[in-house]
Amino acid sequence: MAEQSTNNPLRNLKDQEAVLVYFFSNHCAPCLSLRPKIEEMINSEFPKMKLIYIDAETHPEISASHQVFGSPTILLYFDGRETKRFSKYISTNELEQTIGRYYQMIFEE
Repeated sequence: MAEQSTNNPLRNLKDQEAVLVYFFSNHCAPCLSLRPKIEEMINSEFPKMKLIYIDAETHPEISASHQVFGSPTILLYFDGRETKRFSKYISTNELEQTIGRYYQMIFEE
């Protein structure tokens, strides 16, 4: 379930079990190539995880409030806390392994 930012979709992160926040720029080729891969992975492997896209150029105040200074940046939130941050292009395999560790602790006991 992907959600494009409108106001500030990150205001309720503490109430969420699992969220991937993807900060991107439409002028960033790696951002645009990674986006569909992330969406496919979340939908197929981690269906209980919420996916939020934030256009860092359109919403600089949200980016700054989360200390995001470059694109792509991925923030992983589990149980309302930021548990991992990737501030560069990352392979989907590495991202899947990282998400899997936390996801399993929360959803698969």
